[in-house]
Amino acid sequence: MSGHNGAMKFEDLIVWQKSHALVLKIYRLTQSFPRDELFGLTSQMRRVAVSVPANIAEGFKRKGKADKLRFFNISQASLEEVRYYLILTNDLDYADTKRLKDDLDEVGRILNSPLRCIKNMTRYWKNKE
Repeated sequence: MSGHNGAMKFEDLIVWQKSHALVLKIYRLTQSFPRDELFGLTSQMRRVAVSVPANIAEGFKRKGKADKLRFFNISQASLEEVRYYLILTNDLDYADTKRLKDDLDEVGRILNSPLRCIKNMTRYWKNKE
């Protein structure tokens, strides 16, 4: 967060920063997947991981409380889809995903904070309704 007025742009949000870092880790992880997973698990996992910070960014500029909540909720749902892919990756013995699951849990905990703030319309957001 920047300053006392809240985030000025989505990149200021810790939840966006952490979710973006998770995407980079997912991309690195999937580089080592078997070639025949390129259009399967690799593509799906990358797509849904990118959805998390992308929806945070889009929701950030939405004016209405309902719009903000919808985009942040989509991010939460995408996180759960990533969780499944990490379980699958581990079960297929493609990689140990414990550390990434810990990162995912952290993003989830942080993401809950802006959702509570949006619901309460606290000073967390620069542009209030």
